[in-house]
Amino acid sequence: MEDRLPSRLLERAVGEFAKLPGIGRKTALRLVLHLLHQENEDVENFAQALTEMKREIKYCKVCHNISDSEVCPVCSNPKRDTSIICVVENVRDVMAIENTAQFNGLYHVLGGIISPMDGIAPSDLEIDSLEKRVAEGGVQEVILALSPTMEGDTTNFYIFRKLAAYNVKLSIIARGISVGDELEYADEVTLGRSILNRTPFNG
Repeated sequence: MEDRLPSRLLERAVGEFAKLPGIGRKTALRLVLHLLHQENEDVENFAQALTEMKREIKYCKVCHNISDSEVCPVCSNPKRDTSIICVVENVRDVMAIENTAQFNGLYHVLGGIISPMDGIAPSDLEIDSLEKRVAEGGVQEVILALSPTMEGDTTNFYIFRKLAAYNVKLSIIARGISVGDELEYADEVTLGRSILNRTPFNG
């Protein structure tokens, strides 16, 4: 049975925090009580930062990474190697790979992986836009950097078939990442080596 809180406003705030992933009711209560004891200005700045993030953040029209502008800093950086595209599941994977400092190409964020059990079909992902980028020319290699799960492998194979008609090298990250692991939780050294030691993907 959940503890009853002495304030309806407190209860509402706890309920909202508890909706966050990995945040239980006790943790939510601890966070809310912490905010309650902060200066009004600090709490208002906290709330404003969240509101502005949700309202103003964009998705790069090229790679679908999060960005403050129409084109993200990676895609607009003239020093990046535009001939290589690293395909990832989500924006957290972009951050993880960037932290390795071992990759200087561009990215393509799918927004998920194919998962019939979860109702996620290829049409729900940014696969057609990936094919369009390759079809426009200039791309020599596509690195498939998806998590080594059944769903990740299914998505890899689907992309392999979609891009088979194009003169582009397809690679897959080395399996230094344990099967079933998610990319964002890999340590930077292991992930960096997996990118550098990538191998050809032949389906």
